[in-house]
Amino acid sequence: MTSASAPQCFPAGDRTLVVEFARQPGALVAARVRAAAEYLLARPLTGVLDVVPAQASLAVHFDPLVVAAHHDTPDPMQAITHAVLQACLKAPAAPKARSRQIEIPVCYGGEHGEDLAEIAARAGIGVDDVIRLHSGARYEVQMLGFMPGFAYLGGLDRKLAAPRRDVPRKRIPAGTVGIGGEQTGVYPFETPGGWNLIARTPLILFRIDADARALLAPGDEVRFVAITAREFDAMKAAPA
Repeated sequence: MTSASAPQCFPAGDRTLVVEFARQPGALVAARVRAAAEYLLARPLTGVLDVVPAQASLAVHFDPLVVAAHHDTPDPMQAITHAVLQACLKAPAAPKARSRQIEIPVCYGGEHGEDLAEIAARAGIGVDDVIRLHSGARYEVQMLGFMPGFAYLGGLDRKLAAPRRDVPRKRIPAGTVGIGGEQTGVYPFETPGGWNLIARTPLILFRIDADARALLAPGDEVRFVAITAREFDAMKAAPA
C-alpha cells in the first residue's frame, strides 16, 4: 500500500478508532480491510482490545489508559492512530487466510420469496432469469453486521440491484434471502427488515450456543443452489 492510497483514520468516541480504506465497498477494498485486520490481530498493539473489519473500513477498540501509559502521552487517540496507521501501511493488500467455499440451498419465490416477481419486473426479465442470475453468481462475504451472522455479500448481478423498500416489514422469517441495493444477504433470525425478499434457505446461519457460531465469515465464497419447496421442507424437518 502506497502513501497515495493510505487509509484515513477517524475517532469514534474515546475508545474506538475507525480506519477507512475507501468511501465505496468493493472486492479489492474488502480484501485490503481483511488483510489489515488479520495483520493487526496477528501483531497486537499494546492497549488494543479488538479489531472489527467492515466492508470498506475497520474499527479498532482500545483501552485509552493503557495506550496513554505505554506511549507516555496525554493523547491516547493520537498515539493509537499513528500506531494503527503504520501497521496498516505494512499490511499486505490481501489476507493470507484462504477463503472457504460454501453452498447455500434456497427455495425461490412464492411464500419463500414474495418479492421475486417484483425484482423480475424491475429488471425487465423473467422470474426464471432472476433465479438463474442470482444462483449463477459467486458471492464474497464482505462483512458481518446488522445482527449476528448476517453476511453482506458482494457480487450481485447489477440487473438484480434494487433499492431497499420504503416501508420495512415487521417480520421476516429466519433464512430469508434478500436484495438491498447492489448486495444480497440472508437473514439469520426472524427480524424486521427492508430488503427485497426472493428466497429462503433451510440452513441455520447462526447457532446460539456456547460457541456462538456463524455459518459465514468475511472472505468466504458463497453460491446459492436452487431447490424445490419439497426439498426445502425435507431439509427443514431434518435433524440439525
